Amino acid sequence: MDPYPRLVQTEANWVCLVPYGFSRIGQSQLWYNVDRQWWGEKPIGVVHNIKLARKQNLQIMLKPQVYIPGGWPGDLDFDTTAEWEAWEEQYTEFINFYLDIAIEHEVEMFCMGTEFKISIQKRPEFWRSLIQDLRCRYVGQLTYSSNWDNYDRIPFWDLLDKIGVSCYMPLSEDSTPTGHTLDKAWKKKVSTLRSFSEKNGKQILFTEYGYLSVDGCAGKTWELEKKVNSLNINEQAQANAFNALYRNLWDEAFWAGGFIWKWFPNGNGHEGYMERDYTPQDKIAEAIITSWFSKDSKTAK
Repeated sequence: MDPYPRLVQTEANWVCLVPYGFSRIGQSQLWYNVDRQWWGEKPIGVVHNIKLARKQNLQIMLKPQVYIPGGWPGDLDFDTTAEWEAWEEQYTEFINFYLDIAIEHEVEMFCMGTEFKISIQKRPEFWRSLIQDLRCRYVGQLTYSSNWDNYDRIPFWDLLDKIGVSCYMPLSEDSTPTGHTLDKAWKKKVSTLRSFSEKNGKQILFTEYGYLSVDGCAGKTWELEKKVNSLNINEQAQANAFNALYRNLWDEAFWAGGFIWKWFPNGNGHEGYMERDYTPQDKIAEAIITSWFSKDSKTAK
């Protein structure tokens, strides 16, 4: 079944496709396009989904992402230059493999990395060189997905089209935060984002954003994920959080929009707790999102 007619009912105008590679902390290998991966995470699934999305007039961001079992890409680190170079060589192959798909299918935007905190601190020259090489091949928009707490320490925004932020900023740990509470929390954050955008002369794109449908979902979501099955389902909290985000950012010229994490095609592919997961599908938040997306267009929604 084609999942995209259902998706475009929200008035979304972009979709992000996320094929995965895999690394382990302390090991310089990177695996991708292997048999045990889900069909949609591999090139065959990516190409098929590009074609389906095109039929619905959706624009596309391709975002190859590295998954670290039991960890986070920001923790990836090595002791020796040789180990770094070995991993970087494989990462370059991984990114170019999917850039070939982006070029062939005229994908509008390509995200060339996600949340590599330590790597970017220690190896900035690698990232600048990689971006420059990608520029020689790709005519679409390039971005990078920085974590919400270190986007101001990325040294290569000057080489990219948009400042990408994985936006899971904690706003309130209340079980069901009110609009007033969330607006107050957003006020300073929006001012900081606006100033950073103006300083760099580029719009800010939320390469990921979203909220679990559980108590306290506008707080430290990475901590909630660890105990998600024990938390109370709370669709209203999720809806309030989405509504506040749009209310505070929608009319800001610096904000290019963003990509909601995440949408399960026809409800498939989730990890067994869809009623608590980030997806707004068939929840109160879906109507909130649709009402905002119906207003006008952002770069990505």
